[in-house]
Amino acid sequence: MTSLNGPQRAVLRGARFSLAHTPGLVEHGSKPSRELAKDPNLLPSIRGRLRSFEQVAAYPPHRVLLGDRNPKDLWGIERPWYESNGVGAASGPHGSLMSEEEFYALLKDCDSFNLVSDHLDEPATGALPLHLRDGRLLGYIASGHSEDASLTADILLENLACKATAVAALRTLLNEQQTDPESIDYVINCGEEAVGDRYQRGGGNLAKAVAEACSCTNATGADIKAFCCGPVHGLVTAAALVSSGLYQNVAVVGGCSLAKLGMKFQGHLEAEMPVLEDVLAGIAILVSVDDGVHPVLRLDSVGRHSVGAGSSQQAILTSLVSGPLSRLGLKFSDVDKYATELHNPEITEPAASGDVPAQNYRLIAAMAALNKEVGRDDIPNFVRKHGMPGFSPTQGHIASAVPFLAHAIDGIMTGDMQRAMFLAKGSLFLGRMTHMSDGMSFILERNPSQ
Repeated sequence: MTSLNGPQRAVLRGARFSLAHTPGLVEHGSKPSRELAKDPNLLPSIRGRLRSFEQVAAYPPHRVLLGDRNPKDLWGIERPWYESNGVGAASGPHGSLMSEEEFYALLKDCDSFNLVSDHLDEPATGALPLHLRDGRLLGYIASGHSEDASLTADILLENLACKATAVAALRTLLNEQQTDPESIDYVINCGEEAVGDRYQRGGGNLAKAVAEACSCTNATGADIKAFCCGPVHGLVTAAALVSSGLYQNVAVVGGCSLAKLGMKFQGHLEAEMPVLEDVLAGIAILVSVDDGVHPVLRLDSVGRHSVGAGSSQQAILTSLVSGPLSRLGLKFSDVDKYATELHNPEITEPAASGDVPAQNYRLIAAMAALNKEVGRDDIPNFVRKHGMPGFSPTQGHIASAVPFLAHAIDGIMTGDMQRAMFLAKGSLFLGRMTHMSDGMSFILERNPSQ
């Protein structure tokens, strides 16, 4: 930790993902578990459509997420992508993929209260069974308290899985960046879990739990919650903390959303395709003081969706895209790539959710047309040049802008790009406390010292 010494630039030194293939946990996703409670006979249908580890490793969108491919490569691969005959490794330049056995081992390693057991004896009341892809019983996870609805086995499994995937990503990041864990001053967790008990259901602090598991002994931290917008809020906050001189190194982490496993399984089964929501994802990003080399997160570029901005898509994008660009004197075309909600369309389209990234890029292109920067006929070309296909698992906050971070850092460092804009939107109305939406954006730019 450094002393307060005035404004300085904050850079992004790296971003890494963890992916865990967890087909045996699909039945514990929120949607499958609810449907199975109504019709247990669905279970063989679900298990019969689960992918092998080799299929998941070779899946082109996963190769993009892990850095073996560029997002634009997906435009040249015929769909369905899940029928691709490629071969994939368990790791890539931007992260790694765990098998379900490896994930269960990590889950147990991250379990500080001996909740996860591999004993197959009669479980305690309230315990939740843990299965492998083929249905074999692996063990159980116990509840944390017999009378606390916030510490039931299913909720603890969600939270522990979130911790484990964040830990995996941060360990990978620190190792590949050759960064001493003790040099991390602060950790921000931006996941969608709610860690707590019956008196403080979302009290947290998972950030500090992840820091402990990664040997960041000099760090403290806290959780930032903003639905899918959480990672961008976390990154902007991290950059502000570094820029102020309060901290030198801040890690932003976000673990998985186990509740979203198999969320669209019914659409996949109806289309006679595999259940593609069978992976858990986590991310870790390192924000540090300016080293004169790595890309700068420009705090003067931050776009924010204020309370009075309105919740239409045009109002949100005006706040997040055209407003910041106008303020900085930049044109829409001055941004090489826009990273927005990067949900894999092969997952969302069979469930009638459409191609979310394509919809967003068309809206951005339409705003550029309204600004007289491109003609109406040029909108498809703008989308192709400044957008990208979706390639992220539908893990909520994980899919929102940040999957492109490692690609952007690489591209800016090599000189292939000058700047990228990251914009995320959040559905605050889901919590039934407000009808509002949310949004935040920032520009990542080539370091002026290069």
